[in-house]
This record gives sequence, structure tokens and C-alpha cells, in this order.
Amino acid sequence: MTRHSSLSRIISKIFLTGFATVSKALECRRDTDMEIPSQPSGVRFIDDYLVYLLARAAHQVSSEFHEQLRRRGISVAVWRVLSSLMGSEGETVTGLAETCLLQQPTMTKLLDRMVRAGLVARSPDQRDRRVVRVCLTAAGRAMAEDLALAAKAHEAELLARHPPAEAEAIKNLLRAILARHDRPRRG
Repeated sequence: MTRHSSLSRIISKIFLTGFATVSKALECRRDTDMEIPSQPSGVRFIDDYLVYLLARAAHQVSSEFHEQLRRRGISVAVWRVLSSLMGSEGETVTGLAETCLLQQPTMTKLLDRMVRAGLVARSPDQRDRRVVRVCLTAAGRAMAEDLALAAKAHEAELLARHPPAEAEAIKNLLRAILARHDRPRRG
């Protein structure tokens, strides 16, 4: 049995049985008597650690698309802002920073550059003029739409590596993880 088919079975089982069973199995007690389960011989702890597996998988699959961005001269951070603003009437700087996985000062500097490049515009919020909203300009929307086509093509390539039911299960499982662990979005 390959590592891929084992992973597929595990993901499918988690998805099909639901998180209630899994969360009980993975429940972490904060008691002083908590023990770390022993690993099978020859298996490193990290190779079975969920957070590492999620990060490693994200890194592997995103690096392929990030290379496409680099060839176009577009940073990952700019792509994240553009894609976050697609379909939005406007987002706050704080909301964008959270969505794009950046610190707020870094986001502010990035938005300054994107405003100068004509990709986004800032405007006061309709309900609270102290809040600034960021939205796409026509040039930003055109770039975002072009990149979104490339991103969807990349996603289709990734998902084609898995049987259709497994591909849908992967996305559903990740959405469920995010829904259960995400803080409410600001902005």
C-alpha cells in the first residue's frame, strides 16, 4: 500500500465518520499526566503530526502556483490581496491582513504599493467613516481575473491527481477544519 493511498483512506475515513469521532481520538487533555503516544519504529513524530502535515501539504501544492506568479512578476502577497477582493465590495485593512496571512503594518505597506500601481483603491466605509475599505480598481480586477483563471487551472491539475470523491472530500475536510478553528473574520 502506498503512502498516498493510506492518506486517501485516512482523509476519507475522517470525512465520512465526521469530526466527533476524530476529535475524541485526538482530544488533548491538559492534565499533568498526559503522555505522548509512542510512535511506531522508524516513524518520526512530525511525519504523523497533523499541523505539520497540513503545512507541508499547503507548501507543496502552493509552491507550484507561486512559481507561476513569480514568472509573471507578481508576489504571493499581491495575489492574495487581489483574490481576497474578488467578489467583495471592499475589505478593511485588518480583514485583509488576516485573510492574506500578513501582519497589519506589512499589509498597509503592500496596499500603499498596490494603490500606486493602480490595482486597489481606498475609500471610507459607508457606515463608519473612521474605517477604510479597500477595493479593486478596473486594472486590479482585470489582473485578479486573469490570475484566478490560472489559479483554477492549477487547482484542477491538483485535484485531477485524486479520484473525484477524494478531491471533494479534501476540500470539504479543509473547510470543516477552518470552520471549527477560525476566528470570526473582521472586515
